[in-house]
Amino acid sequence: MRRFSSYGPVDKKNHFTVPRKALVKACMESLIGDPEEGGHYFTIWAPRQTGKTWLMQQVIREMESLCRDRYIIAKMSCQGIIIEPDMPEDTFLGKIPRLMLDGFDMDVDAPETWEEWLLFFHKRKGLFQKPLILFIDEFDSLPPGVIDRIVTLFRDVYLNRHDFHIHGLALIGVRAVLGVESDRGSPFNIQRSLHVPNFTLEEVTELFRQYESESEQIIEAEVVRQVFETTLGQPGLVGWFGELLTETYNPGAPNPIDLPVWEDVYEAACFREWNNTILNLIKKARGPYVRYVLDLFEKPDIPFSIHAEWCNYLYLNGIIGEEIQADRTGRKRYVCRFSSPFVQTCLFHALTHDLVGERFPILVIEPLDTLDEVFDKPELEVVVVAIGWG
Repeated sequence: MRRFSSYGPVDKKNHFTVPRKALVKACMESLIGDPEEGGHYFTIWAPRQTGKTWLMQQVIREMESLCRDRYIIAKMSCQGIIIEPDMPEDTFLGKIPRLMLDGFDMDVDAPETWEEWLLFFHKRKGLFQKPLILFIDEFDSLPPGVIDRIVTLFRDVYLNRHDFHIHGLALIGVRAVLGVESDRGSPFNIQRSLHVPNFTLEEVTELFRQYESESEQIIEAEVVRQVFETTLGQPGLVGWFGELLTETYNPGAPNPIDLPVWEDVYEAACFREWNNTILNLIKKARGPYVRYVLDLFEKPDIPFSIHAEWCNYLYLNGIIGEEIQADRTGRKRYVCRFSSPFVQTCLFHALTHDLVGERFPILVIEPLDTLDEVFDKPELEVVVVAIGWG
């Protein structure tokens, strides 16, 4: 039987998946563009564990089945390329033989200059006889100076694209949308950048429907809704809660996975179970913009702006999102919100232990307490309020 997966790309043979056909199609169309004139150079970006690499794999698989005769379709991954800050930018040139071997199954010598690497893709002097569709994964893991060099080279290719075989190019990463802005100009149209969105409620429901069908174990609809509302569909977290519900804390068939099981799982997820995505978010939140994270717990109307460095850092790394809010005059504006209630809860408890206690008074109620025991009754529960606030 297949299972949920919370780490690394999923595959439909071993894991529950949703096809996301519209997203795959949009990516393909951007890469192909005008079959005669050339496709687009653009970025695919999203926080960790949201399906960037999965999307790349699906597009490659689809294009190989439809366009193999017309294009060479390949991917390179910069993951594992180690270039220390004190190393010269030309160190990257020594990594190119491995990239070419992994991406094209070609054994080449390291180019001596950046221009020599560019000639690999030249129509008259290069290594290829057909147009290329190229993906570069984990692009923003490279040092800024190396990124700037590569973007400058691709700008030259883009401006002289009739001389080169790179038809379409996608750079993939968490901050790739920003990492392509070179002082010397960029061929990457930031407006065309493709953001990998969270799952919809329908997609989350479909994942659990597949589990029910294969396991013959019932999952209550309210549990599925809780998974979505808690994570807002963040793919890695949806997969993780799927693992916890159907494996770690599964009561076993014929018992259903119901709300009491969900409550146990949620408590464990907040305080007992390790999760790489949450650990990464906590680390980022404790970084240079921690005071802004703390402010989000106090102020519900902090303006959201991608032009503020702190804001786009927290946004691109999956700590915050945005929401449209109307003021008293009806004027609408964007304000900051945590990326999901679960992320907010985890950050609150993590930061409380080492930072928040020095800034906030002791709170009467938990910030995320919905006060259901007060308001979900025909009359106001004054005694409950008095006990809780007294």
